[in-house]
Amino acid sequence: MSFAPDITEQLARARADLRMGVPVVLTGVNDAIVMAAETLNAQRLADLLALGGEPVLAITARRAETLKARAYDGDLARLVLPRDAAPAWVQSIADPSGDLRAPMKGPFVCARGGDAALHRTALQLTKTARLLPAVVVLELADGTGFADAHLLTRLDLATATESMTNRSQLHPVVQARLPMEVSEAGRLHIFRPEDGGEEHYAIEIGRPERSKPVLTRLHSACFTGDLMGSLKCDCGPQLRSALAQMGAEGHGILLYLNQEGRGIGLANKMRAYSLQDQGFDTVEANHRLGFEDDERDFRIGSDILKSMGFTAVRLLTNNPRKEEMMQASGIDVAERVPLRVGENSHNSAYLATKAAKSGHLL
Repeated sequence: MSFAPDITEQLARARADLRMGVPVVLTGVNDAIVMAAETLNAQRLADLLALGGEPVLAITARRAETLKARAYDGDLARLVLPRDAAPAWVQSIADPSGDLRAPMKGPFVCARGGDAALHRTALQLTKTARLLPAVVVLELADGTGFADAHLLTRLDLATATESMTNRSQLHPVVQARLPMEVSEAGRLHIFRPEDGGEEHYAIEIGRPERSKPVLTRLHSACFTGDLMGSLKCDCGPQLRSALAQMGAEGHGILLYLNQEGRGIGLANKMRAYSLQDQGFDTVEANHRLGFEDDERDFRIGSDILKSMGFTAVRLLTNNPRKEEMMQASGIDVAERVPLRVGENSHNSAYLATKAAKSGHLL
């Protein structure tokens, strides 16, 4: 008998710790203490520097390219932390908001050689915690002993890496009737992942036949567009248009996936908006923050559809990547139904960038 948390539960703890500024420990071939750059405070940084060794600030290759730092590890760079480093310096490397005011942040000494697997997993952990992808890492002689002595969450590197590679299983929680403006025959289904992440929703219009392709929209949550009527994107009009089409046809499935800001979270999305105000387009802004163009996983949608008994869809989308990921994960896309709505003077450049750089069919 054991009440100890398994690796999925340990990862949930680790994400919460990093969001609050509490370090975590990774153990494996090498052991290390890890702190998120975004939530780093002066006392914990001073305590880490007092341990000696050679702490590094790991950032993604996208962010390293912006800073003209050498990404010797391919997908990431390890910047050797100066002995007099302060949280403000660390956070200026992680957060690009001040890049144009102070563009010269180097020169950097970049570590090379050795195994960067630990740093890679730490960066992925901050991404899934919806933090800026930048971590302070210091290797330890005995990570297990250090974690026990300081009451820190400890993760086995290999097990944690494997767990984060596999998407979390989703479980239906509840469903109930939901009359809506577009259709009184609506039902809302709630799905909860095992990893403690955000819940996802399926809005079922009518009673679609499971044996036929169902009109389906994979819609990523957009607080600004869906709720606030933002003119900077086309999300709100797409949501309402998709529901209206389903209501007109009498059936359909709208999957509302909590992957705000193309999977980087609302806070980072607002950081990207701020960068766009400085003159960068939507893709450039994501890259400067250290993210890829799109961090979403649309396989979540295929998992929900399968659990509801669907195997084929008529997919409402302008994004070929959604179609490809549905097909690759076992959902047949019988038809791609275009959804071209919501262009205005505030988002025309944004939509043009999505077409030119992200392959959207606009």
